[in-house]
Amino acid sequence: MKLSDIMTRDVRSIDRTKTVEEAARMMKELDVGSIPVTDKGRIVGIITDRDVVLRNVADGRTPENTRIDEVMSKTVITATPEMDVHRAADLMAQNQIRRLPVLENNRMIGIVSIGDLAVRNIYENEAGEALSNISKPSRPSM
Repeated sequence: MKLSDIMTRDVRSIDRTKTVEEAARMMKELDVGSIPVTDKGRIVGIITDRDVVLRNVADGRTPENTRIDEVMSKTVITATPEMDVHRAADLMAQNQIRRLPVLENNRMIGIVSIGDLAVRNIYENEAGEALSNISKPSRPSM
């Protein structure tokens, strides 16, 4: 099975020059924890709810005065629509990511989440392993 068979196609993105407040409002409206960040239609990053908290609020910045490109995750691992779902699960586990933007001709056409893999019983073990690798604590728990 290919990513094009399971990806979410109607993906909203936000321009890198918008504010963190605008991104947070969009996350709330869409009920999502991350939004791809674009510059002239090309993906340049991803902003997550974790970025908002750790790189903005915890650093004492104000969301209404901070641009997204100041706090977003700039390394974006991407896939193609033809990528096999097993390979995608491995890629997500190796890079400890929960979402994988799908690009065609350098344009985002969809996104796959770890949940997209998990809901298909055939990929349950791989998705579980990927989630386990993604969710490893950065420090030993007390």
